[in-house]
Amino acid sequence: MSFLEWMALASGVLLLMALASSYVRDLPITTSAVYLALGFALGPVGFGVISLDVIESAVYVERLTEIAVIVALFVGGLKLRLSWRDPAWHAAFALAGPVMILTIAGIAAFAHFCLGLSLPASLLLGAVLAPTDPVLASAVAVNDADDRDRMRYGISGEAGLNDGMAFPFVVLALAWEPEGGAGTWLFEWAGVRLLWAVPAALVLGLALGKVVGRLAIMLRARQRDATAPSDLLALALIGVAYVGAEAIEAWGFLAVFAAGLGLRAAEVTTVAESPHPDADLDAIAADDDVVHPPAEAMVAARVPAKALEEPAVAAGVLVSETLTFGDTVERLVEVGLLVAVGVALGTHWDARAIPVALILFFVIRPLATRAVLTATPTTAPQRWLMGWFGIRGIGSLYYLGYALSHGVGGGSARDLVGITISVIALSVVIHGVTAQPLLARYEKSLDDDDPIEPPPAKVVKAVDG
Repeated sequence: MSFLEWMALASGVLLLMALASSYVRDLPITTSAVYLALGFALGPVGFGVISLDVIESAVYVERLTEIAVIVALFVGGLKLRLSWRDPAWHAAFALAGPVMILTIAGIAAFAHFCLGLSLPASLLLGAVLAPTDPVLASAVAVNDADDRDRMRYGISGEAGLNDGMAFPFVVLALAWEPEGGAGTWLFEWAGVRLLWAVPAALVLGLALGKVVGRLAIMLRARQRDATAPSDLLALALIGVAYVGAEAIEAWGFLAVFAAGLGLRAAEVTTVAESPHPDADLDAIAADDDVVHPPAEAMVAARVPAKALEEPAVAAGVLVSETLTFGDTVERLVEVGLLVAVGVALGTHWDARAIPVALILFFVIRPLATRAVLTATPTTAPQRWLMGWFGIRGIGSLYYLGYALSHGVGGGSARDLVGITISVIALSVVIHGVTAQPLLARYEKSLDDDDPIEPPPAKVVKAVDG
């Protein structure tokens, strides 16, 4: 296809989805499933307009999905406003740690003993399929920075953390065969890839987000700059966090997620020190359940330069513009990559993905989640939903591209590509069909009294009188 033909195809897809969005919203499926179906229709099994061999295009798959994931991680971190010490984080830590490890082990065992894959290939498949995707999980993640629902917070925190937490196990699987199996090298792997790379990435990203955020808010308020490019600031912060983490042998994904959390922490600190002029300070001081609303919730679409003298207004503009930019990029990459998955499905469909998906969706993930989350301050329905909504997507596609670009070839590559692409497609369809009815039922149940779920924070946006 020529450049003009590619442009016509891309423009037609975007135009179709933009005009049909209101109709798609009423369907019992997510837009992700529509993008997937569109790609399948355009692929070799459908109209044969385009084709995609993931193995031959591994480098492009890796880089495009890398960009998609880091933007989604940053935006996801920016939406999480609660302190690390808040109980809402307990489920996220459990999901990104013990539950993910149990999921990797379960998939690896099934692939090795039931599908006959080699131990390194089985471990790699487990690590590739274990992470909950930060892009496709947005339908069940937190809606905005005011959202404190523990089910949504758990999914959001997990999606942000485990795309980085899965990386050590991908590296472990790739090194297993060249190192000749288990040996003393595992101590170096654990020391460098886990004990150093994980906390170092979180600390670096959090510090960068806080420092850059505070500096940007201060400069914007001091200069009354209503035209400062927040999208460029977001891109710069993402790039610095990612490159900085890789430079010190830490995980870039975790650093980018933490940078989003750090930028949000800068906003929280700013409104605590210099509240928005319309905030009801008396109500906030008198009631612990009343909190200062997110700064972006108190700014208009356009803010006069003089209003930026207030640091809370400057913080609101910065965060609002960053979220808008991030959401736009996220939607674009979701469309492009899911259409690509649909196209690739025509070439790489593997029926072995059906038992893998069934055991993963209905047995491994739910049982691991229920077992581990029992000790967290969550309700049984919340644990059940978090166990079900372990959506596989762009993150798994990135690890697939990474593995193919770092030595996986031959039959192992075909097995890995076929099962991974097919499981992603099954996840998009199965989770997409169930998302709306399950969430509607869950939201309705929140009207009942819940002894564990905390009451929503009371937000006061304006002073009476």
